Amino acid sequence: MRKFVAMVMLAAPLAAFAGTAPSHAAGPAPVTIVVFTPPSLGAIFPSVIKQQKFDIANGVDITFVERPPDAYATEFNAGDFPVGGSASVMILGLGATRGIKASYLFNLFDYWGTVVTSRPDIKTLADLAGKQLAAAKGTTNYTMFAWLAKQQGVDPNSFQVVNTAPPGLVGYAVAERADAVQLWEPAYTLVKAVMPQIHTIDLNIAKVWHTFAGGGEIPYLGVAAHQEWIDAHRDLIPGLYRAYKQAADWVAANPAAAAPLVATLKDDAQRQAITALMRDNSRLALDIKPAGKIQKQIEATYRAGIDVGLFKDMPPASSIYSGEME
Repeated sequence: MRKFVAMVMLAAPLAAFAGTAPSHAAGPAPVTIVVFTPPSLGAIFPSVIKQQKFDIANGVDITFVERPPDAYATEFNAGDFPVGGSASVMILGLGATRGIKASYLFNLFDYWGTVVTSRPDIKTLADLAGKQLAAAKGTTNYTMFAWLAKQQGVDPNSFQVVNTAPPGLVGYAVAERADAVQLWEPAYTLVKAVMPQIHTIDLNIAKVWHTFAGGGEIPYLGVAAHQEWIDAHRDLIPGLYRAYKQAADWVAANPAAAAPLVATLKDDAQRQAITALMRDNSRLALDIKPAGKIQKQIEATYRAGIDVGLFKDMPPASSIYSGEME
């Protein structure tokens, strides 16, 4: 679990100033957005947005700052960075129950995750009991995985979890340093390109979610902002949304060109694999929608957070932004 401990960095005043500059300034308004370090879903769009200048075209000049998950959570929740581009629904909900006034602005990706292993004796979730599982335990992806396991009668506490940052998951899988590795995209595709023989454990995501929430999407990761920033820059939010939406459309239309922008590729096999991932989207689960239009789905994800013990009460309605974007 990410620790919500405020950390004051030397660069914080500058970052906060950049993120809260008056929106009426001449030219594109500067906005600083903190995102996860790659490979991660939150790191997919920054390069595309900046290279194609989708931010400038929509009246904002975005500076993307990379942080590992724990530092991201600490600095976003402390307000050092008032806008976050790797905002998970569950962690935002957790912060909201602890008094952090922030809202989920719009969704970028729905949930998808898996477990990979080279061990022939590990075929199901139940087979992970007592085994060493490498995972980024502080991420929402792992929390959702733990919830899926619990829903199927498997105690996630029975796993011997080796906690690491998301960039380390690929290394663990390729080197087979653990019995299994819990990961998601684009790390999964990079691992499969190097080790096509590695197999996955079916988490039965669609079936479990249908039983729990009646089906539909699982809002997972998007862009969020502190209420103070929203109040001062409400007019910039549609521009942020359009910049991300245009970047998503560009990626879908140009998967081969997008591949090297969304992940560091070592060879042509990885390039082809990431290109296929962009083109297919079933595992990438790109789904850009304003939070206000998927309120019921977000609330279902909140209920999953309660069920897995992440928080005790439903986050306030204010944690779901309902302003116009389109």
